[in-house]
Amino acid sequence: MKYCIVIFFLFLTTQAQSQDCSCLANFSYMVGKVKKNYAGYYDKVTVANQQKFDLFTDSLLEVAQKSDKYQCSSILREWLAFFKDKHMTAGIDATGFSDDAIRQFYTKDVKASFTETQFYQYLENNNEKKDDIEGVWFNDTGTYKIGIIRVPNQNLLSFLAFVIKADSIYWTPGQIKFEIVKEGQKYQTKYFRSKDHSYMSPIIKKEGDTLSFDTYGKWYKNKEIKSSQTITKKKANLSPKFTKLGNGISMFSLPSFASLEYVKVIDSLIKQNEAILKSTKHLIIDLRDNSGGSVLVYEKLLPYLYTNPILTEGGTVLASSDNIENGYSNLHPELSDSLQRYFKERLSKLKAHEGEFYKLYPIDTIKLPVVQKYPERVSFLVNRNTGSAAELFLLEAKQSKKVKIYGENSAGAVDYTEFIKVKMPCDFFVLYYPACKSLRLPEYPLDNIGIQPDIKISGNITDWIDYVQTHTP
Repeated sequence: MKYCIVIFFLFLTTQAQSQDCSCLANFSYMVGKVKKNYAGYYDKVTVANQQKFDLFTDSLLEVAQKSDKYQCSSILREWLAFFKDKHMTAGIDATGFSDDAIRQFYTKDVKASFTETQFYQYLENNNEKKDDIEGVWFNDTGTYKIGIIRVPNQNLLSFLAFVIKADSIYWTPGQIKFEIVKEGQKYQTKYFRSKDHSYMSPIIKKEGDTLSFDTYGKWYKNKEIKSSQTITKKKANLSPKFTKLGNGISMFSLPSFASLEYVKVIDSLIKQNEAILKSTKHLIIDLRDNSGGSVLVYEKLLPYLYTNPILTEGGTVLASSDNIENGYSNLHPELSDSLQRYFKERLSKLKAHEGEFYKLYPIDTIKLPVVQKYPERVSFLVNRNTGSAAELFLLEAKQSKKVKIYGENSAGAVDYTEFIKVKMPCDFFVLYYPACKSLRLPEYPLDNIGIQPDIKISGNITDWIDYVQTHTP
């Protein structure tokens, strides 16, 4: 454990807050928490930009004072965006709340000023005059039925989408889902409200009777998706997998490091396929879309790519009282005795250095007794969604003479890690921020830059696995 361990799912807040869901209270709380506890705060807020930052913060404070709790997530994230840190976010998280509690939380959100009956009467009375976008629409999962209707606007053609039918938990009839404006023949999103009612601005495309909102899905006019047709989104299987591809080539697919259970899976896969690995000439490790988790998941793979001593990441933790309590005090009785001892020792060290930046993870070197003959070559597949602990894996792996990285720059989310989840004054709001920063800084920043591949894969190549199998580095 010689570097920042990105086990975000183990960090639980224990701090109880009184219930205050005003946007101003939650915004002010967030600003104070980040300033006191974020490991990168004084790297990002400097003498040179302090005045500009203060004006920015004050301007959002004024906005928060006038905003309701449903608008607040967007304001919180706008402030956090200043830090350009992919381990920071804030907003509504209804996990663990009852359906009734969630319904009650959203019950006062803005609603249309007309009834469903009035909407249908409007469509009937204005059949020849209405815009093509007006009418009844259904989303691609069959969970929403909405009405889109023109609303008065002096300068632009403006259209509101209101809920006719939804899940009746997060969304209930009458609530406003999105607003669209039209200039000439082009439609634009004024705002689109995601499941938690926060405001987004996805690009809208209208093709006939289909509306597309980028990653927020598609909507179809007068075309209800029946239950038998409903597109069900199965929970992705993110467990590690091993595949023998043939011609002396094998592959580990590692879509996530976000569960310590994957440590056991990797160990089992290595044992089951030990004979294959010892004769594999070319090993492919697919890290595409792996956004991180725990570095413990990949440690057992290091012997198969090792050629020389590997310098590991070091990290320093801001040992504030909040960070110690909310991020490092859980001793994880569900884990092995050795890991529990590690967490106890870590907590003891941080308490002894409370209020300091403490070098909890000194830079170290991994030295293994032997260099494996096979695999002879190791190729990593990486895209822009490869981040955090997966990038730590890359930083270690690329020191090997066997390793080449293929694809795109990685995400660039590895300078500040070990992020902590904190409840805010409103129980439905949470804040995430990292408490550990890399000892690479400030000389070698990677956030928002990423790790460059040795061999870029161009956009016209769709089968990356086939490309790497046939490519000669």
